[in-house]
Amino acid sequence: MAQYKLFAFADEAGASLDEQIAAMKRNGLDGLEIRFVDGKNVAAFTVEEAKEVKKKMDDAGLVTWSIGSPLGKLEIDSEDFPIHLDTFKHTLELAHILGADHLRMFSFYTPKGQSPADYKEAVMEKLGAFVRAAEGSGILLCHENEKGIYGDVASRCLEIAKAFPSMRLVFDPANFVQCGQETLSAWQMLKPYTHYMHIKDALSDGSIVPAGEGIGNVAAIAKDYLAMKGGASAFTVEPHLKVFGGLGELERQGEDSAVEKAFVFRTNGEAFDAACSYFRKTLL
Repeated sequence: MAQYKLFAFADEAGASLDEQIAAMKRNGLDGLEIRFVDGKNVAAFTVEEAKEVKKKMDDAGLVTWSIGSPLGKLEIDSEDFPIHLDTFKHTLELAHILGADHLRMFSFYTPKGQSPADYKEAVMEKLGAFVRAAEGSGILLCHENEKGIYGDVASRCLEIAKAFPSMRLVFDPANFVQCGQETLSAWQMLKPYTHYMHIKDALSDGSIVPAGEGIGNVAAIAKDYLAMKGGASAFTVEPHLKVFGGLGELERQGEDSAVEKAFVFRTNGEAFDAACSYFRKTLL
């Protein structure tokens, strides 16, 4: 099997960077797709905070692979886009400090009940502003499919990829399942444009389960991705698994499916470890 790098949204294991580093190390991961530290989103870090994170990661022998930014998670008709663009430029600066050469992003929320096609021109205009701002930065912009944004289904992800050749895609099987998109057909359409994968799986009702336990075809897609990318393969584990929250949670489980009930964990760390373990099993 081809070699690959395995990263994670380790904020799902613990809020502090120390907890995140411990979780990555005990699971033998290569590093972090950074999103939150102590509840603060990476895009809101100061330069000094980013330098502190970089030092701790270096000391631990880990890398920050990608910036798990919220950029592009904005209503397409919002008047706040100029502020959002300034945040984007600041995040590029943070990426350099952190040593990350990838930036995960999105393609804007379109109004519910209206056709996304009516907003294609506006989406492309704003994505183009991001692309122009990143020119010459050495940071690769990577668009993730996410429920509710313009690029939530494969056909519109393909539009984005073709419109911006310098941008690549993050393929998230569970997010496609939640949008009613069959994942194998989506993969065949998007694999030439996919740079890396987010690893989570889902049931037909959208509930998140460990890799290989849902209908996202994670194993087949990940193996095909490995064959395509070889040693350049990279995955980010994104657990999103349920953690037992006491009696109220126990009562709510009566409404869950049998599969969901099997994947409720005692702690965030336990859920994180399970997500890593299940994914590795899918590659066997």
